[in-house]
Amino acid sequence: MFSGIVAAVGRITRLTPREVGFRLTVEPGALDISRVAPGDSIAHAGVCLTVVEKNAEGYCVDVSPETLNCSVGLDAPGAINLEKALCLGDPVGGHLVSGHVDGVGEVLRFDAIGDNRLLEIRAPHAISKYIARKGSVVVDGCSLTTNTVTGDVFTINLIPHTLEVTTLGQLQPGSKVNLEIDLIARYTERMLAWEHESGD
Repeated sequence: MFSGIVAAVGRITRLTPREVGFRLTVEPGALDISRVAPGDSIAHAGVCLTVVEKNAEGYCVDVSPETLNCSVGLDAPGAINLEKALCLGDPVGGHLVSGHVDGVGEVLRFDAIGDNRLLEIRAPHAISKYIARKGSVVVDGCSLTTNTVTGDVFTINLIPHTLEVTTLGQLQPGSKVNLEIDLIARYTERMLAWEHESGD
């Protein structure tokens, strides 16, 4: 479990083909991995991956074809948002995040408003119903609050701090981003569906 508060911007430095998928070598930047061990979870642009090895460069994670098919940002070297899994008692500065990408969105606008940025994203239609005005959504691992929602399109205001400490400042129209909906919305739908199916 994560909170969607990016701890550091790291870098994928190498992709090594495996029988299926890739092994990624990640340079962790300012992320403290002194207590990270094989088997621990780290979110990479919102995707929860398991550390399989530590080395002089940082650490390695394996990425399956399924993960590559349903997310972006893990198939080439480059900067990536990182967050270690929460420990019991850690503050949740964003919201509860599972690290399971629900869909890939497309950036439509990335407009300057003073030193802020207006980020407009089109979400896949299948998950749009879970995105609510002034609700929480994860974009490339960052817990953010929506401003407006119209159909499949939603907007977010990005403050300078977020632009400086994450990869979101590199976005532009046409960029693809990993999206994760709020867990509460997912479970609420399931409970309502269960009541309808069971007649409870």
